[in-house]
Amino acid sequence: QVQLVESGGGLVQSGGSLRLSCAASGIIFQVYAMTWYRQAPGKQRELVASISNSGSTNYADPVKGRFTISRDNAKNTVYLQLNSLKPDDTAVYYCNARYGLWEDYWGQGTQVTVSS
Repeated sequence: QVQLVESGGGLVQSGGSLRLSCAASGIIFQVYAMTWYRQAPGKQRELVASISNSGSTNYADPVKGRFTISRDNAKNTVYLQLNSLKPDDTAVYYCNARYGLWEDYWGQGTQVTVSS
């Protein structure tokens, strides 16, 4: 049974930081590309950052220079460091694991709220 469990969300003031974690089980973690998405109220889910199985990273323009994605294959965990947070970063953040065309899994999400 595949599980992705996000943690680390919360309420933070503008300019603050958070570190999100996504712990995976039931998959061969190191072969999967891992991606963080977010969805704000009334908006579509959007890609935030991704990391390939070889460690290559990609970021959405709004978060470049502020967020950092990383992975620890020994712990089957992907992280998202959120710095210089803004109210516009308020959203539910979701972890996604993808391998090939058919292996695609999602976590339940963790809420990030940034107050002004």
